[in-house]
Amino acid sequence: MGKFDGVLLASDFDDTLLNSNLEVSRENRDAIRYFMERGGRFSIATGRAHRAIAGLAKTIPMNAPAVLSNGSEVYDFREDKYLLRTYLPSSALEDCLEMMKAVPEIGFEVYHNDGIYAVNPNEITEMHMRRVGAEYALSKPQEIPRPWSKVIFQQKTAVLERVEAYYKTRWPDKYEIIFSNRFLLELTEKNSNKGKMVLFIANRLQIDNAHIYCIGDNKNDIPMLEISAIPFAPSNAAEAVKAMGARVVGSSDEHCIRDIVTILDGVYHEGPRH
Repeated sequence: MGKFDGVLLASDFDDTLLNSNLEVSRENRDAIRYFMERGGRFSIATGRAHRAIAGLAKTIPMNAPAVLSNGSEVYDFREDKYLLRTYLPSSALEDCLEMMKAVPEIGFEVYHNDGIYAVNPNEITEMHMRRVGAEYALSKPQEIPRPWSKVIFQQKTAVLERVEAYYKTRWPDKYEIIFSNRFLLELTEKNSNKGKMVLFIANRLQIDNAHIYCIGDNKNDIPMLEISAIPFAPSNAAEAVKAMGARVVGSSDEHCIRDIVTILDGVYHEGPRH
């Protein structure tokens, strides 16, 4: 029995666990191993699809399934299999075409299984693909195979806000639509978000919700921060995350996971509370 038995720690990936050099620091790795060696379960919850994180995931100390694609997938890297996949409704193509008439300058990526398809790619699309180390197939929406697991809209913030407003006004009960940074707006099935999937993992591992801890830096992390016993945010987090009451720790360049494990060391000095 370890002091962190029955405790789940879920971390956002980009700009949280991953630092500005696109690395997981030695200090964070050591802290994760310390946490796991004492019974804790560590997971990542990322907007990245399996294709864009599989190589890196094998290098990260992790002993719990991961949330991928901003909450549309749960994947167990130890067993190399999906535990859960959700998809946008069958009307996603028609709804997307309607939105494009209202916001014709929008560009976006569509995810189907492990394929990435780009419609009207722009500079942000190219930067995003370089960052995640993936490639896309240039496509028209009608040519992309279905079902779609998620869509990432890419443009300047003001344009994305128009897209967000369009979806929220036209189809408030069909989709989750949320910013993952200023230039990326993510669309998944309703209730497919990081918070719901962290709860799915906790239930699968028989971990009480009172012992779930999450850290994230942007709006798409808020659903999991809302179910965290203590919501954590790196100091580089968006103001919306800080404003929701997250406890601010070191930045992604200052080993924020190490800070959290240090805090949990004090919370669980005699083992998990019940």
